[in-house]
Amino acid sequence: MRKFLDLLYPATTLILVLVAWHLLVVTLEVPAYILPTPYSVAQALYASFADGTIWRHIGYTVSATVIGFLIGSALALILGALLAESATFEKFVYPLLIGIQAIPKVALAPLILVWFGFGIASKVVLVVLICFFPLFVNTIVGIKRVDPDLIDASRAFYASRWYVFRCVKIPSAAGDIFAGLQIGISLALIGTVVGELVSSEAGLGYLIAASAVNLNISGMFACVFLLAVIGVAATQLIRWLHHRIVFWESCVPDGSRTVA
Repeated sequence: MRKFLDLLYPATTLILVLVAWHLLVVTLEVPAYILPTPYSVAQALYASFADGTIWRHIGYTVSATVIGFLIGSALALILGALLAESATFEKFVYPLLIGIQAIPKVALAPLILVWFGFGIASKVVLVVLICFFPLFVNTIVGIKRVDPDLIDASRAFYASRWYVFRCVKIPSAAGDIFAGLQIGISLALIGTVVGELVSSEAGLGYLIAASAVNLNISGMFACVFLLAVIGVAATQLIRWLHHRIVFWESCVPDGSRTVA
């Protein structure tokens, strides 16, 4: 019942927003080239699925997002763990990474296109750069704030440094790591779309740019809706993995489990 209500509440809000949107357009007689009705957007969405062309663009966007997110997350976890465990490595590397993060990634997009071409590789590189830092910082913070008593207790039983890192620090930092993953997956999708808007051979961002040239506003809204669906699905997947893997965070003090 609770899961049903969790779906019902946002669905109700969405319906109300669509009704208000439709009434606004109809009442104020807003031209279709400025703001189409939800029905026009639905028609454009249906037409794109009916002719089958949209699937290629969805696959392109999802592929670039997933590949870049996996590579960026892996690099963030490895470097974050190294910096958290080695003060010397942190002194040499952390200032440089902060400097790279300070550079607006949108400004790097044209340069990345020159280096890696107009294919999927340039989008993957842009996604890696964008989604890297949130998980990187969360990994460092999560590992560094592990309860010192847990570490001391493990070392009292002659636990190795690798054992302490693997069985104490990583589980304790898992909540922070998944929080970084949730932020990263949203930024990864943004990075893909930015790369596609700058220049691309396919993708939903490419369709948005093409629709803008043709003043196909309904088509633009349809692509934006698909991007929203992909983003929500990806975020919910990370949340589901969080609840399944870091299951101890769903426990209450008496040892029972809360409903996820």
